[in-house]
Amino acid sequence: MTVRRIVANIAVTDTGPSQAFYRDILGLQPVMDHGWIVTLAADAPSPARPQIGIATQGGSGTPVPDLSIEVDDLDAVIARIERAGLQPEYGPALEPWGVRRLFLRDPNGRLLNILEHAQES
Repeated sequence: MTVRRIVANIAVTDTGPSQAFYRDILGLQPVMDHGWIVTLAADAPSPARPQIGIATQGGSGTPVPDLSIEVDDLDAVIARIERAGLQPEYGPALEPWGVRRLFLRDPNGRLLNILEHAQES
């Protein structure tokens, strides 16, 4: 038995605001839309293996986030966040375990841990 992917589902009353948020901030596009459920994905397939995090805290004294989303260019995401007039709840911060990240709430109040692996010098 192999787990092929894990998809987090967020309960909402209207898919529109979330779809716009994830499109505008992270560049995700709809790959399925049944009206009552919309699945968004990156344009290119990711080589990452499916993962699930089990945590008692979020690291560096932060709460456990609802989702962790790895990106390849955190600065580009930060620019999109600023253009949208949003404020991170934490960070951006370079963490001792080798990631650069920030926490941001989506329109449903879900806490997102948006991260990139720190560049080695």
